[in-house]
Amino acid sequence: MRTVASFLYQWIVFIPLFLLLTLITALVVMIMAPIFGSRFWGYQPPKWWSRFTCWLALCSVQTSGHEHLDPKQSYVFVANHQSAFDIFLIYGFLRHPIIWMQKKSLRSIPLVGFASEKAGHVFVDNSSVAARAETIEKSKEHITGGISMVIFPEGARTRSGKMGRFKRGAFKIAHDLQLPVVPLTLNGPFEVLKRNTLHLHPGKRMELIIHPPIQTDTLSPDELPGLMEQTRDIIYDSLWEKYR
Repeated sequence: MRTVASFLYQWIVFIPLFLLLTLITALVVMIMAPIFGSRFWGYQPPKWWSRFTCWLALCSVQTSGHEHLDPKQSYVFVANHQSAFDIFLIYGFLRHPIIWMQKKSLRSIPLVGFASEKAGHVFVDNSSVAARAETIEKSKEHITGGISMVIFPEGARTRSGKMGRFKRGAFKIAHDLQLPVVPLTLNGPFEVLKRNTLHLHPGKRMELIIHPPIQTDTLSPDELPGLMEQTRDIIYDSLWEKYR
């Protein structure tokens, strides 16, 4: 149950400062990324925007598993999808250059959509199977030289905190490019901001667990279902009990 204090904090402190930070970050990316490249300017400003957003929400963040990552290696990161705050948790604390696969509708958000495009993020066209396949093919051009992609294979945020079914796209990209899949377990964002609500619950604990990479270069296409199941099991095993 929300308190009056958390309600006032959300609307008087969090939202005004969050909007200001979002505006500044979008402008910096829009101006700097086209001139100096998106590897730094498409990643560093949003990283700090995400960290400040988590701190503004008074969240404590715990991370583990950074030692599994090679900064020169590209990966396909696969995470469970609890909340809009998943983006801030991963972007802010993964400490690895990433781009996102996003819904095409997000491109229409003023400033943010344009900035996301300049940062190199990929917008998925779900209007048809062919359009989605073309989008996935184009996304492969961006995952090189240590830049990685984050995908939520559930496709949508959970309504209950528990994981849904995984879709095949992330694993096909990883297999086609022979890139390692890195499972990410997210705990806690569901408590901060649940789906279909604007009610922020500040002061919660969030956790990001980076699991060891799973190699895909020796797998056949027929083994992709097993890769999906293995990845889902790894993520599931590190979920807090209430999300299982």
